[in-house]
Amino acid sequence: MTRTEELLSISSAPLVTTPPDNSATTKDFHLGSELIAMLERKNGFYAFESALHVFPLTGEPVGGSNLAEWNSDSLWRSDYGDLTSRLLFFAEDVFQDQFCLSSSGVLRFSAETGGTKPIAQSLESWAELILRDDHATGWTLAKTWQAENGPLTPGKRLMPKIPFFLGGAYSMDNLWAGDAVEGMRFKADLALQTRNLPDGAQVRIVLGAKPTN
Repeated sequence: MTRTEELLSISSAPLVTTPPDNSATTKDFHLGSELIAMLERKNGFYAFESALHVFPLTGEPVGGSNLAEWNSDSLWRSDYGDLTSRLLFFAEDVFQDQFCLSSSGVLRFSAETGGTKPIAQSLESWAELILRDDHATGWTLAKTWQAENGPLTPGKRLMPKIPFFLGGAYSMDNLWAGDAVEGMRFKADLALQTRNLPDGAQVRIVLGAKPTN
């Protein structure tokens, strides 16, 4: 059994029951065929008690988006400006850090900062990372939060009251369940406001309309 097959075997039922249509969404990425192969076997899924969310290639999942919708400029990614260019977002952890395809392999995209980090050269090595590292999906904290507050419903992710990159703790009292799209839009605003600040700089986050001077 491959690591991708193992991940599929422990995941939820497919989020869309109809087989995915072949999509032009992945054509510009050398790992696109690997992603399509995985989604042809299971068209979107959750794993690790909803900590990992993999988007279906096509179709209409309950309470969520398919791959094309999640990557459309009209939903949230254009809010990040050029930080999302030449990336294809196919999955997310429970705190909304994204897993994405790039020209060099699989990257982890920090939703709060817009920064990226290479994590795998193939979907198989990505699946191996997800399986061996609880921190890759936020599973441990997601499990504890849901034990006290009930299951996360489709379209919801865990949001920090104080952003993690500003010192917010990975703890129960700093988390709440919010809408995934609105969460990404808010985090995009954070990322653009802080993208050029040096480490250790004092931060004043502006919510709503921005000042003109």
